[in-house]
Amino acid sequence: MNNRFLNTSVLVLKGFALSALLATSAFAAEKVNINTADAATLDRVLVGVGPSKAEAIVVYRKAHGAFKSADTLAEVKGIGLATIGGPFTLTGSDAKPFPSSRLNGKPAAIFFGFTHCPDVCPTTLARLVKLRRQLDGGDNAMSIVFISVDPERDGPAEVGSYASLFGAPVVGLTGNPDDIERVKKLYGVFSQRVEQPGGYTVDHSASVFLMDRNGHFVATLSPEEGDAVALAKIKRLQA
Repeated sequence: MNNRFLNTSVLVLKGFALSALLATSAFAAEKVNINTADAATLDRVLVGVGPSKAEAIVVYRKAHGAFKSADTLAEVKGIGLATIGGPFTLTGSDAKPFPSSRLNGKPAAIFFGFTHCPDVCPTTLARLVKLRRQLDGGDNAMSIVFISVDPERDGPAEVGSYASLFGAPVVGLTGNPDDIERVKKLYGVFSQRVEQPGGYTVDHSASVFLMDRNGHFVATLSPEEGDAVALAKIKRLQA
C-alpha cells in the first residue's frame, strides 16, 4: 500500500488498482481526494459504490480519521455501511435502560443534539416530524430518535419533556458521559462543550442518520438538503 496516494489525490477507476492507473495513461480516470471529497463527488466518481455507501465513506472519515490505505475500489467499497452505527443501550425518558434493539422493526431517523440548543435541534426535529407525516403510515412509519450530547444537563426528564414539544412521537435518550461518548463514536458524531458568559453551549454535528428496520445505516440527511431530497432518502427506508 502506498499512503502517499491517499495523502494527496486518489485516482479511481472501477476494477483497476491505483498503482496500475498511475502507471498508464490508457484509462480515463478522475482525480479526487478521498479524504476530503463530499458524498456527491464520491457517488459520481466511485463507479458502483452508490449514494448510500458514498455517504458512509464520509461518515466513516469523521469517526475514524483519514484513510490510511486503499489500493483498489474494492477496498473502498469494503468499508461498507456496517461501520456506521451499532448496538447501544442508553437511558429513556422513563429512566429505564433503552437498548437500540427496541428500534428494530421499522426505520429510524437518529439525531444527536441537546435540549438547550437554540436553533439546529428544534428545527431538525420539527422537520423530521413534518417529513414523516408525508410517508405512508404517518407517525408510525418511522421512529425519530433524539440523543442528547449534553448529559450534564439532559437527564431522562429533560429529554422526555423536550421530545414532547414536537406534537408527535419522538424518542428522547440520554445516558452517562461514557455511554454518550461510546454512541457518538459509533456514529462518527462530533460534539464539544463551549464555555460562554453565564454558562455553556455545545457545538455538535447536525447530520441525521437514517437506519433501516434492521438497524443498519442507509444514509444521512444534512440541513442543507431540500425537503424533496430528504424525503426521497427517507422513502428509500420503506422500500
